[in-house]
Parts: sequence; structure tokens; C-alpha cells
Amino acid sequence: MFRWLQRLFLPPAEAGPPAAAPATPPPPAGSEIRPPEAAAGISFEQKDRVNTLYHNWLFDSRDDADLDVTPQESQVLDALETIMQSKQSGADLVRRMPGLIPQVLQSLRTEHFSGADIARKISSDIVLVAAVIRLANNAIEQGGSRITSIEHAIIVIGQEGLRQLVTSVAFRPIIDLNSGHFTRLLAPRIWDQSERCAIAGRIFAGQQDIDPFQAFLAGLVQNVGLIVSLRMMDQVANDRLGSPLFCASLLRNARLLSCSIGQEWHFPEPVTLAIREQLNMHKRAAMSPLGQLLSMSDYLSKIKILAEQARLDDADAGLFAGLPAHARACYDALDAPEAAGADGGAP
Repeated sequence: MFRWLQRLFLPPAEAGPPAAAPATPPPPAGSEIRPPEAAAGISFEQKDRVNTLYHNWLFDSRDDADLDVTPQESQVLDALETIMQSKQSGADLVRRMPGLIPQVLQSLRTEHFSGADIARKISSDIVLVAAVIRLANNAIEQGGSRITSIEHAIIVIGQEGLRQLVTSVAFRPIIDLNSGHFTRLLAPRIWDQSERCAIAGRIFAGQQDIDPFQAFLAGLVQNVGLIVSLRMMDQVANDRLGSPLFCASLLRNARLLSCSIGQEWHFPEPVTLAIREQLNMHKRAAMSPLGQLLSMSDYLSKIKILAEQARLDDADAGLFAGLPAHARACYDALDAPEAAGADGGAP
């Protein structure tokens, strides 16, 4: 899967290292760009506070929830542990990308792609149709005529915009909203945070000696194991989940499963290493550059979501303590991705 996605960012005849990912929104004019390593870094207390608030929102749990793991939570953790210790492939539990995506990709890799051909292919997938038109309408000047046709939308978005969109859609089918209660509730929230984390990673990587493609993938796939775990929740739980100990154990095992799936998909070692390094927030100094970048991108994306949900006030300067000067500019670029629908972007 990695080689397939890598081709998305390479010119048709190029066989070398991955090219830079599609352009991301630039920081406001006049803001200084400095690499994250120049900052002191996010403290454990900062990250722990944000993670606690995020998990409470994710599981819709109360601040006064019991600390102890409930019997149903234990069943979920046992089921996830069984998968991790078995020979079952974690990647087999992830829905495969639709056959339409490779067709669109192939067309986009030509030097002079045919807008009519792309439009015809996209028109056969209602999810992709909605995403393309939504992205195009977001790109036009406010007050302009609303775009309703695929052909017009493709002209507005352009080749690079379509590449970025197809990348996200390629992962989006991981979420299956035809499952049970927890998948329907949590999958869109998890996807939203993953996508924003990926965008933040790509913005930061563009200012460092880090491959933006790898930074994007690390943010996008770090929660694949968590999405897989939703199946266990749907199967064994019919009550509220989200105790602190449950969240800690679930997220640890889910990240390990994400690493395993990433290896099966032949993702670069720096990507899986960066995800694994998130297991211990105390050892930031020992993290790889990509691991530090992922930690910061994950933190910023969660702050953005919590502020939108009125779970914290992003005017609190303490939230950005230890971050580089341009972190706020990156934060401001993390509005809800327009390519995702109201259902979280899942088909």
C-alpha cells in the first residue's frame, strides 16, 4: 500500500524518493518559520491534560467517571489483546480501498490528464462526487456561483488538489459506518482528528529535513488500530465505555496494532517508529525527528477539535507553551477539512 500511495506524489516517469506532498495552506504573512526542534517542546502535563479532555469527548464520558475498568471494558481489551498475540493479520481487519481509486490515480499521473475522463470515473462514486464538489466550492471566492458539476469542480481544484483529495479518500473507507453503535459514534471523530494531524504534520515537515509524505502518513495511520478496535466494542459492549484506565490501555494496544498494520502495508520504518514512540510521552528527547513532529501534530489537532467543541479555550497561552513560533499559524490552518462530509467523511 505504501508504494501505491507513494506513486500519488511522484511525477509519472520519476522513480526516485517521494516528492513533496500537495501544497498546504501557508502560514499568515509575516509569521516566522522555525523548525519545531528549536522550541522547548510540549510538557507531559500539557499533553496529559489535552489527552484527558479529548478522550472524555471522544467517548462522551464524564469527568467523574470511575477509574476502574468495567467488565465490558475488560472484554474489549481482552479481545484486542487476542488479536495482537494471534497470527491474524491486523491489516485483514481494515477495509480495502475501493477499486475506483487506482483508476483515478492512474489518470492523474499522466502529464496532461483528461478532465472528461477523470469526471467520468469520479461520477461513478457518489462519495467522491460529493467530496470533489465540496472542495471546489470551498476554493472559490465567497459569493461566487455555486459549483454543481464534476467537470467544473475538477477545473477549479486542479491536478494537485485532486491528488490530495484522492489520498484522503483512499484511507477513508477504513471507517465502516454500517457497523454498531461505537463505530457510528467514534469513527468519524477519530478520522477527523487523524486527518487534521496529517495536515499539521505535512505543514511542519515542509520546514524541516523531514519527508512531508512520511509526516502525512504517520498522522493519517496512527489511529488505524483504534478504528479496528471499534469492532470489538460493537461486538462485546452495549454500555458506556471510557474509564481512564480503559483509555490508557486501549490506546496503547491500538497504537501497537497500528504499527503492525503499517509494517504489513510496507510503510517506511520512520513512520512506524514515530507511531510507536508516542507510547511514552515522558521520553520526548529520545524521539526521532518524525516522532517529535507527530507528537506536536497530534497535540495541535486535538486542541483544535476541543476548542471547536467548547471543551477548552484556545486563547489560553499555556496551551502553546513550548511550541515553535509558527505553531499557532499551523493551528489556524486546521479547520475541519472541507473534503469530509457531515458523517466524518466515511462512505
